Amino acid sequence: MKRFDTILRAGVAIVALAAGSGVAEAQSVTPPPDVQNPQTAPTQPTPQGEIVITGSRIRRNPLDQDAPRVFVDQADIQKTGLNAINDVLQRLPSAGGGFNSRMNNSGNLGNPPNGAGVGAGSASVDLRYLTPVRTLVLVDGLRFINGTSASGVPGTVDLNSIPDAMIERVEVLQDGASTIYGSDAIAGVVNIITKKGQKGFVASAQVGSYLDHDDGWTQNYQLSWGNGTGGPTQIVVGGDYVKSTGVSSGSRALSAFGNAPYSTTCATGGCSSFPLTGRFDGSIFGTSPSDDGTWTLAHPITTTPSFPADFRGFTDADRFNFAPYNYIEIPLKRYGGFVDVYQELGADTHLRVKGIYNRRDSVNQAAPIPLGVGPDVGNGNLLDHVTISGTNPYNPFGVDLIPNDGNPAALANPDQTYNQIKRRVIELGPRHFTQKVDTYYGSATLDGHLGGEWYWDVDGIYGRNKAKQTMLGNIDASKVQIALGDLATCLAGVGAAAGCVPLDMFGTPGAITPAMLDYISFTQHDSSKQSMWGGSGNITGKFLDMGGGPIGFAAGVEYRRLKGSFTPDPVVQAGHSSDIPAVAAKGGYKVAETYAELNLPFAKNRPGAELIELDVSGRYSHYKTDPITTNLGTEPSHTFSHTTWKADLNWKPVEAVRFRASYAQGFRAPTIGELAGGPSRFDSAIDDPCSVNSAQAQNFTNNATVHANCLAQGVPAAGAQTQPRDQLSVVTSGNPRLKPETSTSWILGGVVNPIRGFTAEMNWYDIKIKGAIQAVSAPTTLYRCVYNNDPLSCANVSRSGGTGNVTQIRAILQNIAGIHTAGIDVNLAYRASLPGAGTFGLSWNNTFLHLYNVTTPTATGTQLEKRAGKETDSPSQGYPKWKSIGSIDWDGFGFGATLTGRYISKLEELQNNNSPLKATFYTDAQLRWSPKFNFGIHDLQLAIGVNNLFDVKTPGCVACDVNFMDPTVYDTPGRYYYARIGVKY
Repeated sequence: MKRFDTILRAGVAIVALAAGSGVAEAQSVTPPPDVQNPQTAPTQPTPQGEIVITGSRIRRNPLDQDAPRVFVDQADIQKTGLNAINDVLQRLPSAGGGFNSRMNNSGNLGNPPNGAGVGAGSASVDLRYLTPVRTLVLVDGLRFINGTSASGVPGTVDLNSIPDAMIERVEVLQDGASTIYGSDAIAGVVNIITKKGQKGFVASAQVGSYLDHDDGWTQNYQLSWGNGTGGPTQIVVGGDYVKSTGVSSGSRALSAFGNAPYSTTCATGGCSSFPLTGRFDGSIFGTSPSDDGTWTLAHPITTTPSFPADFRGFTDADRFNFAPYNYIEIPLKRYGGFVDVYQELGADTHLRVKGIYNRRDSVNQAAPIPLGVGPDVGNGNLLDHVTISGTNPYNPFGVDLIPNDGNPAALANPDQTYNQIKRRVIELGPRHFTQKVDTYYGSATLDGHLGGEWYWDVDGIYGRNKAKQTMLGNIDASKVQIALGDLATCLAGVGAAAGCVPLDMFGTPGAITPAMLDYISFTQHDSSKQSMWGGSGNITGKFLDMGGGPIGFAAGVEYRRLKGSFTPDPVVQAGHSSDIPAVAAKGGYKVAETYAELNLPFAKNRPGAELIELDVSGRYSHYKTDPITTNLGTEPSHTFSHTTWKADLNWKPVEAVRFRASYAQGFRAPTIGELAGGPSRFDSAIDDPCSVNSAQAQNFTNNATVHANCLAQGVPAAGAQTQPRDQLSVVTSGNPRLKPETSTSWILGGVVNPIRGFTAEMNWYDIKIKGAIQAVSAPTTLYRCVYNNDPLSCANVSRSGGTGNVTQIRAILQNIAGIHTAGIDVNLAYRASLPGAGTFGLSWNNTFLHLYNVTTPTATGTQLEKRAGKETDSPSQGYPKWKSIGSIDWDGFGFGATLTGRYISKLEELQNNNSPLKATFYTDAQLRWSPKFNFGIHDLQLAIGVNNLFDVKTPGCVACDVNFMDPTVYDTPGRYYYARIGVKY
């Protein structure tokens, strides 16, 4: 790797010089159309001049398209140096993020039914910040199977399950399209177009790394072959292999410590309250001399400790730094293959069959498991109620230690109660999650020509996947209870006590022996799967010339059947896991739909009306859900129907100017996980204002209203409540009675081409969603309760009866939210070929977010949350008011260079006193060389480049879920160097 290191560094210097000279010589020119320059039209139309484009079923000239679309092809992807299509798409200014490899999501984010914690190695795309479930992903215009990761039942396509080698281009429709495609197309549509008609071999290899840190090594190999377009049978087959080694959180200054961004110590607080030396609290211990009154072990011991001689007051310096065990970029391996066969069955009938297989192996990791007993720990299971027997040989008191949970024994012996006893089980090693996901997909399309301008097609799709997740480092709570209980019962080894070894909860690191671990630990095995099959039939044609041309028509029917399930390990389902609990989920639905679309050309080639046309479309959808069985009982099947309408107006007063207007109704049916997901817990970093160590601007100690509200909720008047841990337990659950979300959207815009090679485009969008499916966020619930004494919110916050510590925040998915977002897209592009100087290009693409408002109910009305320019937590998501990408590009004489700039405006943390994240500007550079040969090889290209050329510092986010960064907005810290070779033969 040292030689490669030298080559990459030398290449970067060349790239910077070449790209820099391009900037100096060509201030007003653009690169070829690419992801830096969203194209406004696809490749040239067929000889007949008309094709079907994303967003419509009617065949038409793509140059007459009337909706904002972006086109990204393989050449564009290669210019980014990125190894996954989702990373390329997430760079679009209109993209809000989505799952990616910078999300280390297992462990602390759990398995909430709304999909917030089922990332676990998957990848997705989110348009307009409306979350991935409101962006529809298609493959060649047909639905693809939703992903799975053995940690829930997601409602989005996993882009890591689609082989990159099969992608010809990606068409992104930035407009609602529920009338054409059905559910989910509220924010837009991502249509992945696969390779067809390829002749010969196409191969590429790329390797890259954060060389300055010697980590994040990535390999990407792709190979495909086709027999060309000349015969009645056309075949394209190929595959790819991608592997990345990941990046440890401890390797970056941003995330090296778990208490704050760019911290260098845990002594200032904020790291884990589950220390290596234990933490003890309760009446039997008395009040320690520390600020929070809790205890820890004073020094290493090899025997049963003596209280208080071997104990001292707990301080922030005792906190455990969990950060180095996490990943800031996860290890990932995926490989897959595809075959596409096109067969002419006659002069007017054709068959196309496609098959895909993909395997994903991914890894997530968290620090060694925190083990705690007592009501203040907030496990939500039997660990909250464990009595530590006086016969336990490691109990320093020799009497039963009784949980202070209001049980009869605690009431009878108040001097023997405890609130929490906890430690970090470092002896067990990190919690290590591995996912293995197999995806199978097939489609078949039979199409034909009816005569004239009428065509038909019949499509069938089938997809299924299965995921297995293995977790190392978990603990069985029921065995902990036995190992801490009566010594005689443990040593008798009968039933569940077989193999029992008394557990030491009072020792320093190393006190928990391998024999103890063998008894209390277990390997967790979870699984999930999804399946989908369906069919559709369509007819399209033209009739009745209106003066501006014939009326275009399309209509069709569609049927889909989906099933999904999630099966946690039996120990987890029983509620005995010491880590994140979860319950099984199983559900499905069937949907039948019909649609129609009309294109009405009112005028063409007239003064002031080069083109005036109106598109109108409508769709009717009927859903029936499967009966759903949860731990609360069986919910019968439900049916619901929905009708949507859309109208698009397209006016070209002159050839170089176009105006467009669009009104669309949309809807999103609830996903299987949202319908069938049972109660499950995840942990979220939330600061309780009722704690005396709260960092909130208004808290128990400095605000009279907060003080009074906290007392009303059971916090001790003396102010003794100190939040024992930074992450609070949040329990969410699905809801089988959810109804579809509905939306309305407007787009007004225009495109001008005043001179050859120059395009300027502006589009204003406005989207409103009613009945949005979500639970009130845990921080919002807690803060409404504390600040406003809102009864509805307070009813969903549980506190310990003894200390007033938060033990649980509850939420259920409901159709409760309203979302309103609006903004403007502005794109400029210029491209010119200069004699003797090559081809230059310049592009600048922007999305200005005007507003993103979320309305949720309170006990007395509604609350408006303004997110534009803000960073939210749980899950982390930034809403920059200005997101921009621009590039300067040059190609000529067998060489090429690209310099790209990416801008993200400043953000303020919504839940952390508006803590700022400064504006960020990334610079990427690439140099290309395409030598020529005369022995069969053609289109050979060598490329070398670097992303984040100037090693820009990632803004720290205090309240973000993990790693103090928002992975949906920012890059992994560090320069990423890469080299690539591609060839056609």
